[in-house]
Amino acid sequence: MRYLIYGAGAVGGIIGGHLTSAGHDVTLVTRGAHREAMAKRGLVLRQRGDGGEETIRVNAVLPGEEKPPYDVVYVTLKAHQIAGSAEHIARLRAKDGCFVFVQNGLPWWYFDCIDSPYAGHKLATLDPDGKLAATFPADSIVGAVIFKPLDMNEPGVIVHSHAPTDRLVIGEVDNRLTPRLEAIATDLTPAGLKCEISSDIRKTKWTKLLSNSVWNPLCALTQARGDQIASYPPAAALAIAMVKETLAVANSVGAGLTADPEKIVAEMAKRRAAVSSTLTDVRAGRQLELDALSRSIIEIGEVTGVPTPCLSNVAAIAGVLDNCIVNDGLAFRPVPVR
Repeated sequence: MRYLIYGAGAVGGIIGGHLTSAGHDVTLVTRGAHREAMAKRGLVLRQRGDGGEETIRVNAVLPGEEKPPYDVVYVTLKAHQIAGSAEHIARLRAKDGCFVFVQNGLPWWYFDCIDSPYAGHKLATLDPDGKLAATFPADSIVGAVIFKPLDMNEPGVIVHSHAPTDRLVIGEVDNRLTPRLEAIATDLTPAGLKCEISSDIRKTKWTKLLSNSVWNPLCALTQARGDQIASYPPAAALAIAMVKETLAVANSVGAGLTADPEKIVAEMAKRRAAVSSTLTDVRAGRQLELDALSRSIIEIGEVTGVPTPCLSNVAAIAGVLDNCIVNDGLAFRPVPVR
């Protein structure tokens, strides 16, 4: 199969790097210094802690330099970035190929192709003008969730670690188990990244959201790591309330999650957490991923009658921060004073 990784930052880079190293036909699409570094030196995968690394020669190109068609198009842009490139991405897929959307948070197709009281409901937060739904047919989409902490502190270098929980989970929009899921997993797992097939990809997304909906906006607002927030009792109480609200909304649409909010927050306090992707965006002056991680949960809560006061208040303040970044062109970075 021919693979394209569109938006090959940290997530796309790790997927594309592993597939390339395993000998597959892979093209990585990205821009700027990151693409230049990969094209010149190769993609560096650096092990967190011991500093061990490997350099993989990859085919890194700019948007517009692709050579379609591709059997599998991994879309690893952040959720709010997809619409701007949607029509271009859609032209890159082979006739019988698929798009694997690897994003945090909820997808615009959440209520498509499932038996639900809310079947067919469109999430205005995620696809306000219906462009994504019109551009990507539901039967061409594979949903995905990645569980692997990654950092990209310099162009062309992805810092990662190995843990038993590392994996990419993929699933069909209609929850069927299909040959194309098997084919994707068969290529990726031996390449170095475990790929699991789910018969309920929405539940998997909610599982990760129990953390992302809390720590991502709180870390962005406080310039703190998740463990620092969880170790401060008043903030820990807020985090627990946010987990409870996310859990209630998830189960109001049939996710069937069982989780202990107090335990989730207590576990975060026990270990030094990585810098969240949203805090990284604050420091780099990039638009925040609030729609998929926060506002879509609030919207579903409004549809199903589940109150989300803590999520809503935090999202409101994070939205002010986002406006300062987007409208005023600002970045917010810690400045050492001692």
